[in-house]
Amino acid sequence: MTYCLSINTKQGLVLCSDSRTNAGFDNVSTYNKMHTFSWLNNRFFTIMSSGNLATTQLVLKKVRSDLDNGTVPNLLSVNTMQEATDYVANISTNVQGLHVVRDTGSTNFEATFIMAGQIGAQTPETSLIYPQGNYICESDEHPYLQIGEIKYGKPILDRVISRDTDLNHASRCALVSMNSTIRSNLTVGPPIDLLIYEKDSLNGGRLVHLTENDTFAKQFSDAWNAGLAKALQELPRFEWEEESFQSNPIQQQNY
Repeated sequence: MTYCLSINTKQGLVLCSDSRTNAGFDNVSTYNKMHTFSWLNNRFFTIMSSGNLATTQLVLKKVRSDLDNGTVPNLLSVNTMQEATDYVANISTNVQGLHVVRDTGSTNFEATFIMAGQIGAQTPETSLIYPQGNYICESDEHPYLQIGEIKYGKPILDRVISRDTDLNHASRCALVSMNSTIRSNLTVGPPIDLLIYEKDSLNGGRLVHLTENDTFAKQFSDAWNAGLAKALQELPRFEWEEESFQSNPIQQQNY
């Protein structure tokens, strides 16, 4: 399993992914699930992947091959984020179809992607590409997208994230979302990649790579755990916990 997350605020993009892949209890590995393509002062893209590893790797290989060979369309030839998303979606469905033809069993070759980026002076956008090739985009009401093991990291996003959220604050929220998922699901794990892209910078963004033994990651996790415990202690008390509460004994009737 995996967990990838994108947040689109007025200040820019926050992208976060884990690196664990699981093909059974005895086959756990780490693979990078965040792939960035950047041309300074021109355009910036990040593709994050979840699903069948053979599919995701071949999709990324095709994207890079098209760039190297000048095959059109490619990420340099597209004019809008919608064109970029359509391009990746078409590659994904074609790769899945190729695998199915070759397969003699009943292997699931589906893969899901998050496509994020900015072209020129256009507004940064993020899209979630489904295995079937259709996709949805973030919105003002729902400015974040998730793929993979999404349920554990969603509550904090629902409570905190909006278009107006400060970029650094959104980045910390993304790490909390990832931390919650890792704590609840063993198939999601470090290293963690966090990419912070400032709107209109048209560069590669700021990448934070957190390993299992990273000092900052441990401090961050410990601080969040302590904060949760403190918040729980500060919740309103039941009336019977107050010193002024007068208990009225329940009158028991005998029959």
